[in-house]
Amino acid sequence: MSTLPNTPIQVPADASSLPMTLPRLREMKRLGEPIVMVTAYDYPGALAVERAGVDIVLVGDSAAMTVLGHDSTVPVELDEMLMLTKAVRRGLKSPFLVGDLPFGSNEISDEQAIGTALRFVREAGCDAVKLEGGGPNPASRARAIVRAGIPVMGHVGLTPQTSTALGGYRAQGRTAENARRIEAEALALQEAGCFAIVFEAIPSALAAELSGRMEIPVIGIGAGPSVDGQVLVFHDLLGIREGMGAKFVRRYASLLDDMTAGVAAYADDVRSRTFPGPEHAYSIDETELARFRATRAA
Repeated sequence: MSTLPNTPIQVPADASSLPMTLPRLREMKRLGEPIVMVTAYDYPGALAVERAGVDIVLVGDSAAMTVLGHDSTVPVELDEMLMLTKAVRRGLKSPFLVGDLPFGSNEISDEQAIGTALRFVREAGCDAVKLEGGGPNPASRARAIVRAGIPVMGHVGLTPQTSTALGGYRAQGRTAENARRIEAEALALQEAGCFAIVFEAIPSALAAELSGRMEIPVIGIGAGPSVDGQVLVFHDLLGIREGMGAKFVRRYASLLDDMTAGVAAYADDVRSRTFPGPEHAYSIDETELARFRATRAA
């Protein structure tokens, strides 16, 4: 009978360069290591979050508002989401990639939800999908997708796809009844097999209490500091959109102002004929230029 050598597992010095996996996410929760999640919608954004070393990247249906110009998340179409997700996939190596199932792509039936999730995995290269809607019983849709072999991230609290039914973009769980509803939804999604869950816009005290009962990682956005990780929208945290955004947003840059200033400076240089300068121009040998002129004259 042979035995395996008793040697330690060799871990690279920079373990953050390893691809993120579901076991690593579970281990991060167990160890109390904060999970960093951010959205991305295109190849340049993917390069930025890859180089920043985030753990999870979500191609959110917030793309409807951040890059497509809609006033809500509802109008974005499945094919649009797949196109954006493919672009993000090309820029990622290490983060765990999650695709957001857009409104109307999973509500009709379990079969529809599975078909949509399969497209995100097969066509766009996602590691998992996020389920916000799913009709009257999101847990049923989540369970069906998980049984099809695709990891699912749940979402409770403020769910923008159904914000009208929730009274608009406002915090949820501020009454005992609503808090119990959120708790029931979260536990049902966990029971259905979700690997993680997003808590959006719920009181910090409620998030802390519920997070302590969850066996899966809880990612907060407007849910306070006592959850397992945080997520923000790329355009919110970098200031690539007008306004300050929701109360829970912290702006780490003001890139829209920088972008506007840069384009305005370019426009000024063009109008004043200071751009392009000699350093931006290509040359031609004088002999070749003379030959060209002679050919034209002939």
